Amino acid sequence: MTRVALLARVVPPAALGTKRARWLLERNLLVTRHTWFVVASGFFEPLFYLLSLGVGIGPLVGAVEVGGRLVEYRAFVAPAMLAASAMNGAVLDTTANFFIKLRYAKTYDAVLATPLGVGDIALGEAVSALARGGVYSAAFLIVMTALGLISSWWAVLALPAALLVGFAFAGAGLACTTFMRNWEDFQNIQLAILPMFLFSGTFSPLSGYPAALRWVVQLTPLYHGVALVRSLCLGTIGPVLLGHAAYLGAMGSLGLVVAARRMQRLLLA
Repeated sequence: MTRVALLARVVPPAALGTKRARWLLERNLLVTRHTWFVVASGFFEPLFYLLSLGVGIGPLVGAVEVGGRLVEYRAFVAPAMLAASAMNGAVLDTTANFFIKLRYAKTYDAVLATPLGVGDIALGEAVSALARGGVYSAAFLIVMTALGLISSWWAVLALPAALLVGFAFAGAGLACTTFMRNWEDFQNIQLAILPMFLFSGTFSPLSGYPAALRWVVQLTPLYHGVALVRSLCLGTIGPVLLGHAAYLGAMGSLGLVVAARRMQRLLLA
């Protein structure tokens, strides 16, 4: 009896799919052990933004109004950088890394010779990206705590919220990468990520944007991630947070579905 048949006798099908995806996660973690310095580098960009803008320029900006109260500028920027850390980890893992394995290394051709299927690959890669984004987020949350930028006990939910941000961008990253034909197409990823990073309420409140552009900002996924994490860190809780969470969850789920279908065509055609 094969390993998968034996598992199917004792594990429900849904749990079996999750277990198979975990095997791919374990494989990716083993590879990461030898490239930890590359993984660690993605954490520092948001940290440098926090130190240069939030801490360095913050005293010149003064206080910012959030949820009807004034907060220090560095306390305003820090949660946005936490959300950006989760985004960076997820995007890095599901774009360039995923593209190499899909198009050049032919990693998944070998994976499909095992009991894993295309859906297991998509889920396993999403969880791997989520793990990377989670490491970035946890480290950044420690930095925020050390700098005294946490002002509410609701901040204990900031890490799960950051993981939700990572999930959203992991699903979207996988889906987009399956449409990439060559390395030049990755310019489009940066063309989307950089403006979104700068203009999603990360460095200025939504009220600071022209009225005609506010609805555009509110459509971007990072805005919802920033608003969710910032509200938890500052303790400005309201029903709107459920909307932010639903947006991010739907984005990640849709991305996984699209990625799995695209990989089905690319790998099994």
